[in-house]
Amino acid sequence: MTLKILKKAGQQILTSNLLGLFIVMVVMTIVFTVLNPGYLTGKNLLNILTAASLSGLIAIGESYLIISGQIDLSPGAVAAFAGVLSALLAQKGVPFILIVPITLCVGAVFGMINAFQVNVLKIQPFIASLAIMSIARGLAYIMCDGKPVFVNQDAYIKLGITRILGIPLPVIILIVSFLVFGVILGKTRFGRNVYATGGNAAAARLAGIKINQIKFKLFVISACLASLGGIILASRMNTGQPGAGKNVDFDAITASVLGGIAMTGGTGSLSGTFLGVLILQGFNNGLLLLNISTFWQDVARGLLMMFALTFDYFRKKKREI
Repeated sequence: MTLKILKKAGQQILTSNLLGLFIVMVVMTIVFTVLNPGYLTGKNLLNILTAASLSGLIAIGESYLIISGQIDLSPGAVAAFAGVLSALLAQKGVPFILIVPITLCVGAVFGMINAFQVNVLKIQPFIASLAIMSIARGLAYIMCDGKPVFVNQDAYIKLGITRILGIPLPVIILIVSFLVFGVILGKTRFGRNVYATGGNAAAARLAGIKINQIKFKLFVISACLASLGGIILASRMNTGQPGAGKNVDFDAITASVLGGIAMTGGTGSLSGTFLGVLILQGFNNGLLLLNISTFWQDVARGLLMMFALTFDYFRKKKREI
């Protein structure tokens, strides 16, 4: 009996998408370490995780949305807006303990508008969030007149530099967020409703699931996570930058799809997304250490996205068999 259980567990591991991602990550690490021995060091690994604090938080929101059959292209712009707004509040002398909830609430408004466009106006989420992306980015530039806003509050700055047991606080926030939202997605009724919404919206509606309510919550969660990421980024950079967060939506979606979130919705997990984030950020970091031109880095990220989508296509074919 025990042997049968172990055999079944072994087969599940071998056929698991997570194992494939882990192998990709190991191979990538070996290649970059051979090309630059400084890649596989404790300091650089922490740098990778710290740099992933923004794209990782956004990837959580994107994963939820893609599983439900939606998508959001505005989180990067919302993060930039949140960074500028929070830095301006700090300059006005607002206590940091109030800056965070104020910024999250204002950021949540963008998610509400996204949900309104999708639920009420029946606009495709791709187009709806594209409009919000332009609005949020434009407002970020307007608020600071296109100039960086320096953070002059010690409590705010400490968010980006504090370490607990040698681990940067942004990394701890990222890992805790993945754990919390992973449990919500995999172990709660709300999580099951998210899967049902993306798997078959019509059947989910007949089962009594309030589809529009689910979408509303997910767009708000996405905007709040992006706002939190923007606050953390501004703390790390000591400035709120209106141009920050460009292409981070692209990275987050790539990491989600690479991690096993199906673009057709209804399947995937945050554990896969977390590995996808590590692979993507490790890939970007490796290119930087090799002094690869930023233009070629864009090409490489595009190729990685193509790989992720191709991988998703074959996963879909396998599920249909």
